[in-house]
Order: sequence, then structure tokens, then C-alpha cells
Amino acid sequence: MFEYGSAKWGTLATILRLNYAIDLRYGVLLDIGLNVYQRKPVDLRMPWVNVIWQGDANSWCLRSFAHCSSPAFILNITGLETLSVREIALEFASYFGTEPQFQTQEGATALLNNADKAQQLFGKPSVTPSEMIGWVAHWIQQGGAMLGKPTHFQTRDGKF
Repeated sequence: MFEYGSAKWGTLATILRLNYAIDLRYGVLLDIGLNVYQRKPVDLRMPWVNVIWQGDANSWCLRSFAHCSSPAFILNITGLETLSVREIALEFASYFGTEPQFQTQEGATALLNNADKAQQLFGKPSVTPSEMIGWVAHWIQQGGAMLGKPTHFQTRDGKF
């Protein structure tokens, strides 16, 4: 609708494609980390992800207002790295002193975005994936509050 309105009436707009923003209480990293901590299998149907710290995502979103245009400016908001779900689980396991369990075969494709344009405009995110994993691991170990809403990032049929 925004893209249509921008093209038809010249309304300035930016379309943001966000995946996956990370918060200590919610997100793909929390989903993976909890599975490892609770010794539940990590689903590998979605074998790779991009993640970005919620604060960096918010910063990029707010700064994107300066780039609104007609037709709509389109911008991917995510981390710059393509991360292996298996490797993320192994990194969590090193914090928890355990071995991760895996279920399903790794999928051949994944839902990923290229954030090169956002990086050119705004620079690199301030928080690295390893920092986020460490923070989330500590949060889990300390019994931090959680929203209790799994992301279902590994779902491939569109039914969440």
C-alpha cells in the first residue's frame, strides 16, 4: 500500500525490510539459546540467519526518514553477516558447558537480506553477533524476563 501510494501520489516513503531484530527478551538468538540451555533439539530447517541488535535496528529505521522518496526507497535492516544456526548453537553451548542437539537436516535455502545499502548509509551496527550471543547467554543463565513468544524463524511453510 505504501509503495503504491508513493508511486501514485508522490508520497515520500521508505519501505523497511527487517530481519531479525534481537532483544534480550525475544528473538532468534533467544530461541536458539533456550533450546541449547534446556537441552532441546535445535531445528536446522532454516540453516542461516541475519540478526541485528534492536537498538541498531531502531537507529537505522529512524535515520532512514532522511531517505524517503517517491517512488518509495527500499532498505533492508539486518546484520551484515550470514550466520549458521548450527554455529550459533555451538557458541551458546560453549557458554552453557553443554553439547547442542540438532533435529532435521539443514535446509538448502534461507530467508536472508543484504544490508549493504544500509551499511553504506549508516555504517556498521554497533553490536556484533558474538556480543549479542554472549549477552543473550548471560540473560538466559540469570533467568532474565522473556516475552514467551517464539519467533518460529525456522518455519518454512508460512504458517506461524
